[in-house]
Amino acid sequence: MGFLGGQELIIILIIVILLFGAKKIPELAKGLGTGIKEFKKASNEVEKQISTKDEPEKKEKEGADS
Repeated sequence: MGFLGGQELIIILIIVILLFGAKKIPELAKGLGTGIKEFKKASNEVEKQISTKDEPEKKEKEGADS
Protein backbone atom coordinates (compact mmCIF):
# COMPACT_ATOMS: atom_id res chain seq x y z
CA MET A 1 0.00 0.00 0.00
CA GLY A 2 1.53 3.29 -1.07
CA PHE A 3 1.08 6.97 -0.63
CA LEU A 4 -1.44 9.08 -2.50
CA GLY A 5 -0.31 10.36 -5.86
CA GLY A 6 -1.15 13.57 -7.68
CA GLN A 7 -4.22 12.18 -9.44
CA GLU A 8 -5.69 10.81 -6.24
CA LEU A 9 -5.23 14.13 -4.45
CA ILE A 10 -6.93 16.03 -7.28
CA ILE A 11 -9.88 13.62 -7.25
CA ILE A 12 -10.23 13.96 -3.48
CA LEU A 13 -10.07 17.77 -3.77
CA ILE A 14 -12.81 17.76 -6.43
CA ILE A 15 -15.03 15.54 -4.27
CA VAL A 16 -14.52 17.83 -1.26
CA ILE A 17 -15.42 20.89 -3.34
CA LEU A 18 -18.56 19.16 -4.61
CA LEU A 19 -19.61 18.07 -1.12
CA PHE A 20 -18.93 21.27 0.81
CA GLY A 21 -18.78 24.01 -1.80
CA ALA A 22 -15.95 26.46 -2.42
CA LYS A 23 -17.18 28.95 0.21
CA LYS A 24 -17.21 26.42 3.02
CA ILE A 25 -13.68 25.04 2.49
CA PRO A 26 -11.80 27.99 4.12
CA GLU A 27 -14.04 27.68 7.19
CA LEU A 28 -13.31 23.95 7.39
CA ALA A 29 -9.57 24.54 7.00
CA LYS A 30 -9.63 27.19 9.74
CA GLY A 31 -11.44 24.82 12.08
CA LEU A 32 -9.01 22.03 11.26
CA GLY A 33 -6.05 24.34 11.90
CA THR A 34 -7.49 25.44 15.23
CA GLY A 35 -8.05 21.82 16.23
CA ILE A 36 -4.49 20.85 15.34
CA LYS A 37 -3.14 23.86 17.26
CA GLU A 38 -5.13 22.88 20.37
CA PHE A 39 -3.98 19.27 20.08
CA LYS A 40 -0.32 20.31 19.88
CA LYS A 41 -0.76 22.65 22.84
CA ALA A 42 -2.33 19.89 24.93
CA SER A 43 0.35 17.35 23.98
CA ASN A 44 3.10 19.85 24.86
CA GLU A 45 1.47 20.45 28.25
CA VAL A 46 1.32 16.71 28.91
CA GLU A 47 4.99 16.30 27.93
CA LYS A 48 5.90 19.20 30.23
CA GLN A 49 3.99 17.64 33.13
CA ILE A 50 5.67 14.29 32.56
CA SER A 51 9.13 15.84 32.40
CA THR A 52 8.54 17.82 35.62
CA LYS A 53 7.41 14.65 37.39
CA ASP A 54 10.58 12.85 36.28
CA GLU A 55 12.98 15.60 37.41
CA PRO A 56 12.53 15.12 41.21
CA GLU A 57 12.99 11.36 40.81
CA LYS A 58 16.24 11.91 38.89
CA LYS A 59 17.54 14.28 41.56
CA GLU A 60 16.70 11.77 44.31
CA LYS A 61 18.53 9.00 42.47
CA GLU A 62 21.57 11.23 41.91
CA GLY A 63 21.58 12.17 45.61
CA ALA A 64 21.38 8.52 46.66
CA ASP A 65 24.32 7.60 44.41
CA SER A 66 26.59 10.18 46.08
